[in-house]
Amino acid sequence: MHPDRPGFVPMTARGKQYWDSGDIPLIAPQILGNIITEVADFAVVISDSGEVLSVMVDAANPASSKLEDWESRDFRSTLAAESVRKFDLRLAEFVGGNTHMRRVELNHKDSEGQWESVIRYSFHRIGPEGAILMLGQDLRPIAEMQQQLVHAQMAMEREYEAQREIDTRFRVLMEAMGEAVIFVSVQSGRITDANALASAYMGSPREDLTGSSFASAFENQKRGDLIEVLGVQAVSDRAVPITVRLRKSGVSIRITPTLFRAAGERVLLCRLAPEVDASAQADSLTVNLNGLYRQGPDAIVFASENGEILSANDAFLDLIDAAHDLGVKGRSIADYLLRGQVDLRVLAENAARAGRMRQYQTKISGEYGLPRAVEIAVTHLQAGQSAILALVIRDAGRAEIARAVGATGSGDNARSVMELVGSATLKDIVAETTDVVERMCIETAIELTMNNRVAAAEMLGLSRQSLYVKLRKYDLLVKGSESSEH
Repeated sequence: MHPDRPGFVPMTARGKQYWDSGDIPLIAPQILGNIITEVADFAVVISDSGEVLSVMVDAANPASSKLEDWESRDFRSTLAAESVRKFDLRLAEFVGGNTHMRRVELNHKDSEGQWESVIRYSFHRIGPEGAILMLGQDLRPIAEMQQQLVHAQMAMEREYEAQREIDTRFRVLMEAMGEAVIFVSVQSGRITDANALASAYMGSPREDLTGSSFASAFENQKRGDLIEVLGVQAVSDRAVPITVRLRKSGVSIRITPTLFRAAGERVLLCRLAPEVDASAQADSLTVNLNGLYRQGPDAIVFASENGEILSANDAFLDLIDAAHDLGVKGRSIADYLLRGQVDLRVLAENAARAGRMRQYQTKISGEYGLPRAVEIAVTHLQAGQSAILALVIRDAGRAEIARAVGATGSGDNARSVMELVGSATLKDIVAETTDVVERMCIETAIELTMNNRVAAAEMLGLSRQSLYVKLRKYDLLVKGSESSEH
């Protein structure tokens, strides 16, 4: 029967089936070698005493070059010290007639004692002269895979412990907060987490809140509408809290949203606060001051002693044409003042010396706008261990500046100007008035800079020589010593 036809059964020359009788036909040595190297990583033929008679290994095996010198050597010389005794015991057992013993794992090393590998051997008789065939399976790939699995498992355990630590910190922080906080998924509109204070406001245990619809907890609120409104407020420059009424208790609360993205999903962080009635708000100094800071017409800036801006209200942002306070915080207030560090030094030194400075005139400008005339009042405040400057900046028009300049003069000078009316021509009055105004400006600059002539000259836009000429003209050199100049 043809081998390709159905029902073909291989037979020996004696008419017996190969695998039923255990007989197989004779196989050429080169074919047998190929078969052995296919079923095993390599094979070693040894004598009963352990001498290596032959080594068969696939040329593609990386260890082939290291096994070439094994022939005619004692197999024990290729083993690590701890494997020699194990080999002797298994060899003696096999030579003694135990042909069904289990495989043995031996550690090899090269002649320099550097190359090490773990090989699992099985023993087989192949000839009447006592030759033994040892089929070896290289366990290094398995060991490397096991090592990788161990490392992966250890890494997973470390990540798990780190995640547990982060979760614990997050939970402690949530419960220690003085605000009611709820996390809401933008996509589903459902609550993903909440702290104990939020549970108390909502009137439900945290376990019941998790997974429930956020909008369903409030009266007359649809899921899509509420989430959309909260999302819009979260990304606006001037977020306004949303006032809603709880369905269970009927209490009105304010929701202040913050939008962020986590693991590819947008999440709303909603801070809840009870709606305070008007009478309570009227008696609350903190609420009133906060309202003045945010909605007042005058620019308010809090800065460190060296001028670094800590916070600024919207009126200041309007004054310098800034879109957001993120671009302002951390910068120096001197960056926006006309005379830069000169203005800042005058403000800081006067505030530190007297505690406050009621009125200082300069100009202020942002990145793009034209300079604007302003009046600055600064107060030196103690905030814990450090001191800060509180600046109230008012936009002054030309009329206000003119009136302020006139008001800074002494009464005698003003009366002198008025006495000229009717007794001198307009040209003479204008000339005298110019001298009066010039003298008043120089006196004011000298006083503001605490007799720092260099700073005063820079403030007035004069050179030092021109300032000295005018000081001598108005007999003002006696007001300060020459040693005060820097």
